[in-house]
Amino acid sequence: MRTTVGIIGAGPAGLLLARLLHRAGIDSVVLESRDRAYVEHRQRAGILEQGTVDVLRAAGAGQRMDREGLRHDGIELRFDRRRHRVDFPGLTGGRSVMVYAQTEVCKDLIALQLEEGGPLLFEAEALAVEGAEGDRPRIPFRHQGREDVLECDYVVGCDGFWGVARKAFPAAVSRVFERSYPYAWLGILADVAPSHDELVYARHDRGFALLSMRSPSISRLYLQVPAETKAEEWSDDEIWAELERRFETDDDWTLERGPITQKSVTPMRSFVHEPMRHGRLFLAGDAAHIVPPTGAKGLNLAVGDVMTFVRALVHERETGSPGLLDAYSATCLRRVWQAERFSYDMTTLLHRAPDATDFDARLQLARLERIASSRAAETDLAEAYTGFPLD
Repeated sequence: MRTTVGIIGAGPAGLLLARLLHRAGIDSVVLESRDRAYVEHRQRAGILEQGTVDVLRAAGAGQRMDREGLRHDGIELRFDRRRHRVDFPGLTGGRSVMVYAQTEVCKDLIALQLEEGGPLLFEAEALAVEGAEGDRPRIPFRHQGREDVLECDYVVGCDGFWGVARKAFPAAVSRVFERSYPYAWLGILADVAPSHDELVYARHDRGFALLSMRSPSISRLYLQVPAETKAEEWSDDEIWAELERRFETDDDWTLERGPITQKSVTPMRSFVHEPMRHGRLFLAGDAAHIVPPTGAKGLNLAVGDVMTFVRALVHERETGSPGLLDAYSATCLRRVWQAERFSYDMTTLLHRAPDATDFDARLQLARLERIASSRAAETDLAEAYTGFPLD
């Protein structure tokens, strides 16, 4: 099998990359180790930055998002029993975010790829990336019990943290930067209308809490818990009671309860692999970087990566210059590190570390007070949350 761009992984990065390449008249093949049902139902991020929304619309993948997604013009910060709303459009010149689950993005892109795009092979396990230093890299893969090889001009690894693409980078050129956090998120899906019309980020002495949603009738909520927590250790009543404590305010706001349909625990870590390119092998999304979910940056960073790659490849085709491809890693990493910085800042602002002192707690409150009282500080948060430039 032969193609221009071999894409490993059919998450949002790989699927959007295939869609953008198709629109640019560049052929590709997508290899995904899981089946279609798994890809379309794995729960991940749900916040799309303004730039991501714009890209999906331009790619012809925004119709259902615009019908069913929830535009949010702000978030609410809660601390010391107080509420402060951050107005995104007023602080950023009109930018907002969209609540639209990654599962839905993947469903939309899969349908478009199967109808209009190049081959998308499910249950096709990439076994390695070979020959990245040369002009014809190869991806040996296993599909339907048979082994085959995909020959490419370029390979883009969109196969996540545990995939094979990053493993093809020689140890001598790889640098890893990472931080693990001593807490995790216990997340729930509940069949109850959200108790607030925008996301609520709560800093509490007992730990962080987040009120989010998947639709007007389904709530998504999170609690900070110790890193080794098992979801089954918490009963439904215990979860709701703890959420009520952490969201408490001095007004008459109440948290509505409902049946919990799913529980899971998400570990918290920051990770960056440098460089993001080796020869004709390029990394995108979680294969190259991971952020704690507090900043809602993971999926959006992946979109920035694939946009950078497509622009560079189109530039080479039109001008004959490989300059933008050569600059891929540096270009992406500038945005990646800003997102890592913002996600770290949001995480340390709102979570209580196990060894936190009263001094640490007062610093958190002072930082939140600064955001609530300074337009400059509030604008910095709003600009980062709604998205760093994609160009």
